[in-house]
Amino acid sequence: MTSDELGHLAERIEKAIDVLDLEHKVRLLTGAAMFALHAEPAIDLGEVRLSDGPTGVRGPEFTGGRRSCLLPNATVLAQHWDAGVAEQVGELLAEEAAAHDTHVVLGPTINLHRTPLGGRLFETFSEDPLLTGALAGGVVRGLQRHGVAATPKHFLANEAETDRTTVDSVIDERTLREVYLLPFEMVVTDARAWSVMAAYNRVNGTASTEHAELIKGVLKGEWGFDGVVMSDWYATRSTTASANGGLDLVMPGPGGPWDHRLVAAVRAGEVEESAVDEHLRRLLRLAARVGRFPAPSAGPSRVLPAPDSPVRREQLRRLAAGGMTVLANRDAALPLAADVASVVVIGRHAVETIAQGGGSAKLRPPHVVSVAEGLTAALGPDKVSVVDGVEVRHRPVPVPDLLRDPETGRPGMRVTARDAYGEVVDSRHVEVTELVTGRGSWLDSADTIELTARIGMDAPTRMQVGVTGLGEWTVRAGAERYTVARDGAAAFSAGVLNPPSWTTNLDLEPGAVLTACRPRLTEHSRCGLIARPASPPPAAAIGAAARAAARADLAVVVVGLTDEQETEGLDKTTLALPGEQDALVVAVAAAAKRTVVVVNAATPVLMPWLDRVDAVLWAGLPGQEAGAAVAAALLGEIEPAGRLVTTFPARDGDGPVWGTTPTDGALAYTEGSAFGYRGWAADQGPRPRFWFGHGLGYGAWRYDHADLAVQDGAVRSVRAQVTNIGAHASREVVQAYLRPADPAEPVRLIGWAGAEVLPGRTATIEVPCDARTQRRWDPGARAWRSLEGGEVVLARGLGDIRITLAVYGPR
Repeated sequence: MTSDELGHLAERIEKAIDVLDLEHKVRLLTGAAMFALHAEPAIDLGEVRLSDGPTGVRGPEFTGGRRSCLLPNATVLAQHWDAGVAEQVGELLAEEAAAHDTHVVLGPTINLHRTPLGGRLFETFSEDPLLTGALAGGVVRGLQRHGVAATPKHFLANEAETDRTTVDSVIDERTLREVYLLPFEMVVTDARAWSVMAAYNRVNGTASTEHAELIKGVLKGEWGFDGVVMSDWYATRSTTASANGGLDLVMPGPGGPWDHRLVAAVRAGEVEESAVDEHLRRLLRLAARVGRFPAPSAGPSRVLPAPDSPVRREQLRRLAAGGMTVLANRDAALPLAADVASVVVIGRHAVETIAQGGGSAKLRPPHVVSVAEGLTAALGPDKVSVVDGVEVRHRPVPVPDLLRDPETGRPGMRVTARDAYGEVVDSRHVEVTELVTGRGSWLDSADTIELTARIGMDAPTRMQVGVTGLGEWTVRAGAERYTVARDGAAAFSAGVLNPPSWTTNLDLEPGAVLTACRPRLTEHSRCGLIARPASPPPAAAIGAAARAAARADLAVVVVGLTDEQETEGLDKTTLALPGEQDALVVAVAAAAKRTVVVVNAATPVLMPWLDRVDAVLWAGLPGQEAGAAVAAALLGEIEPAGRLVTTFPARDGDGPVWGTTPTDGALAYTEGSAFGYRGWAADQGPRPRFWFGHGLGYGAWRYDHADLAVQDGAVRSVRAQVTNIGAHASREVVQAYLRPADPAEPVRLIGWAGAEVLPGRTATIEVPCDARTQRRWDPGARAWRSLEGGEVVLARGLGDIRITLAVYGPR
């Protein structure tokens, strides 16, 4: 905006505030619904709609909403190490938001990978604050350039999910300033984010939603943030403390801890009305930025690519394949030769590839291309055979389109609402096999709800059937009837994000119907039906895989995690692959001529079989075009040039930070800033399996003739010549780390840059370095000090250092 436009907006906001009485002001500061804000005709304010959004714009429905583009998860996108790619992602999300008529996207998630056990790491970028901040800034710029607000989250210190709504993250002031605040500082001061989301947890004893020191002091004061600070959903614990602490918007609504309580607090003198006016001022500024203040007149809709359009599919395939990482590649096993005679694709993840993690980021894609489908399409059905693997889940999920409405025959299920007398109140077809009930649902008037579906089988089959959701269920399948109680707190996490389930194995005939009935719950609750063919015993599955591998020229084994491990609301307890997947890889590698492992996981896993296989491709959670992207990466059509964004331990328990369980309600960050690669580099103990920044790509590299530029007491840039001495065109990412002269100061990433180089060619790559990583916080003086002396190392991850340059200090 120009200065005149800003002045006009400020004048319009002040006039709107003067028009409204206290009750109407306060009404606007709590959501109107789960994902919408109030309109106010008196001031020409239109409704503002929000959506979860780190890997796509889901829209207002947790389940069964419109189909949306499913992007690769955040770690795959981050593995490009390219802020330009992140900006493209933001622009794609902005177009998706426009298609959904959404104005605010709840993302990116910019908490850090403090421990590899974090359940929500798949949704966040990396373990490094500079890399995270730069990539998040790209997403924010891409979104907001098109008039859609980004919402970096969760402010602050939400690095684990265990007890996340009550835990107190205890962090010393230096670490808070130097590490955990830096990504938020970058998205605010560099990218000018329009909104920020406050976390569930406390920070040093104070709830994030009422933390005046962080919100008013640092975010709004020192950084000059002029946008909206909103709560995470149901995170606001107080009325007076949060309103006085700097929170601007309570979500969701209606109701909540502000509403009439905030009106009463103002009238009692506990909150100044000027504070309410400031919250509203920020909210109206946000509404203006996203085109809702003044409310727009109806206009022509933009024609945007559909989620399954060719242009979207190609965008998502390239985003996924380019961020995949080659972890190991013995004897140039990759890229695969297109004329390979026969390939067997093995594993449950090959046939049911995991495209996204669990929790609020989950959405409904138009399709998910499995790895088996992708490789078959790329190589031809005459060359590719497919073998299912071992069971990988504790909580099974239904096979898509296996369940059908018994009345219409359409994929999905029939949902019937009955009153206290058993009379039908409503009956509807639902396109998916789960739904969320409670607080605004069409089922709110029901006494009981019934889910019914016919199981699609052509022949008698042993099936695994069951139900998901809290409450006491009556389940009928075929001739069998069960009473099942699934207890748990009717909280958002247990009720919606990670509801319990129950299954049993039955021999069923074609035409069998699965029905589940329970009393309606008043709180939000996700429930659904489960049906899938029962898995064979592990020994049988492993034996079949080994026999198939022995007959083929190449075995591609796909293993990984599921949304049981990579999910909001829960942390992991081990990095081991679930089920008998390690035994599957070992058996296949022993039988096959060559074995390539594709790991379908976003966060570190143990690899006890690493030395037995020829190559490992880290595929992440690749989004809707998963299998097509894996095929493109394996065949070298698109180079998997990704670099890891978190450090991989070799064993459970290794590394500077492990556990996520609070002690007496507190999670102490005792390691300070020495976590991730910083902590690994300072420790003389076990080495990691793979360092942060590791990635082989399909090139080979020689580094020469490096120098650095120092200005105003900080390294501003480093320049190096790199030569691609490999056989394939490749992208190199030169990483610059500072090792301070003070041994108490950990090594840290200060910059990086990438370039694509043809075989035999040399490129001069200049790495811009950020001065904010080359300072330390002095708590006594409450001021920044420069680090003095040390050395800069140019590396392909700290396990592969190529050049070391002295930095003469003091600088």
